[in-house]
Amino acid sequence: MSTQPSPAGTALPAVIMAVLNTTPDSFSDGGRFAAIDDALAHARLLREQGADLIDVGGESTRPGADRVAPVEERRRTEPVVAALAAEGAAVSIDTFNASTAAAAIEAGAVIVNDVSGGLADPAMLGTVAASEADYVLGHWRGHADRMAQRAHYADAAVEVRDELARRRDVAVAAGIAPERIVLDPGLGFAKTAEHNWRVLARLDLLTALGHRVLVGASRKRFVAELLPEGSEAMAARDAPSALVHALAAQAGAWGVRAHSVPDSVVALRALRAWQSGSRGGQ
Repeated sequence: MSTQPSPAGTALPAVIMAVLNTTPDSFSDGGRFAAIDDALAHARLLREQGADLIDVGGESTRPGADRVAPVEERRRTEPVVAALAAEGAAVSIDTFNASTAAAAIEAGAVIVNDVSGGLADPAMLGTVAASEADYVLGHWRGHADRMAQRAHYADAAVEVRDELARRRDVAVAAGIAPERIVLDPGLGFAKTAEHNWRVLARLDLLTALGHRVLVGASRKRFVAELLPEGSEAMAARDAPSALVHALAAQAGAWGVRAHSVPDSVVALRALRAWQSGSRGGQ
């Protein structure tokens, strides 16, 4: 898998996977990019701002979201993936449906970002194994309509690590090479705010498994809870999200999933300067 270089010609401490929702009901930007021309224009802007990957999703996974038929999900995502891939963009498909993943890979996607870790669709692991795409394996305990009831842990960091390791083993047994697997702790999925922070505080447990780790904290409710009362605008969540991204990169995360690319670029540049003792990062 290849990604375009980060801005300013210097690699940042983590890959930026930019969110592109082609859904009418996303929690962060529902409906803004449902039309293909709007989606492509936004994706081009994200790339100009420094995104390494464009993560195209056609079904919202927010709590309480309605399920979408795979045929509709494919209608929303496949043309966008194909157009972006034709322009040379590195594209991931955000789906837990094997048929959507297969269509996106055929259209040029290089990563399948499956928040369910292969649990939502039994055909997913075999579909990815038969391709050359990388696989983001997310921690998951059930669909949006019931995940809150499953947010119970004795130690969230340890249990998330152990459950991801078991799903990793299943994925490898299905034929997905270990080097193609990216682990995602699934922040917000069957987790309270306290669970999310516990997982982030012990991100070393995940990186120790030997795979790339992707952190998706952007604009999520547990980040918004840090803001002063009255900060309802989604954009207000971007600054604390970017700080979490920088801290995740410092803790060894390979990538961060972001809504606001410029905020994340600045945060990661600051981390690079801090680590190198130089503004240029040398």
